[in-house]
Amino acid sequence: MEVLREGARRLGVELSPAQLEQFQRYYAELDDWNRRINLTSITGLVEVQRGHFLDSLTVANVLPDAVKTEGRLIDIGSGAGFPGLPLKIAFPGMTVALVESVAKKARFLLHLVSVLELEGVFVHSERAEVLAHQEGLRESFDVAVSRAVVAAVPALLELMLPFCKEGGLVVAQKKGERLEQELASSRRALALLGGALQEVRPVAVPGLSDGRVLVVVNKAAATPTGYPRRPGMPVKRPL
Repeated sequence: MEVLREGARRLGVELSPAQLEQFQRYYAELDDWNRRINLTSITGLVEVQRGHFLDSLTVANVLPDAVKTEGRLIDIGSGAGFPGLPLKIAFPGMTVALVESVAKKARFLLHLVSVLELEGVFVHSERAEVLAHQEGLRESFDVAVSRAVVAAVPALLELMLPFCKEGGLVVAQKKGERLEQELASSRRALALLGGALQEVRPVAVPGLSDGRVLVVVNKAAATPTGYPRRPGMPVKRPL
């Protein structure tokens, strides 16, 4: 875990030996399960440290200190747990909800939470469009993050903003040449959903240089009850 330890330090995150051991176990479980179900195409130890663990920890650069110590964070489309679980390992005081609608991936997440003995982690195997209308989840998180959902910014906003309390943050990990176009087309979604673009922060993952950024949106007002729309609609017909 030397690549992870040094890379995290450069990102401003100090990992203890116990935390590095958790990441080592995380990798072992990921490698084992990936032989049976498709969790990730990045499989090498060094590649996972850079492309998954460190990439996840870049989100820490925009998290308020209060969230790192005792906040509530929800990860939409968590997949194999990124970025939610690396953030939880690094900041164990957070309460983390993982949303993953694919049952076999959700089973992996439940297994991993048990193996790593993580407290305050909850796995929801359901579509975000459904969960966002449930009491106790809607507008109840300090931060909503997403890394794995393949969707344009307007669709991500509809999936994520309903989970945030007013004053909270949406953090979408993005890269690609179309980002400026996506941001320009997100103005209507921001206005409808109660969001306000705060910043687009470039992030540098040690060993990776592919234009990764964090799109950070402030939850400025309550989201109308009609959003998100029914499953599939945010991506098929972005606002």
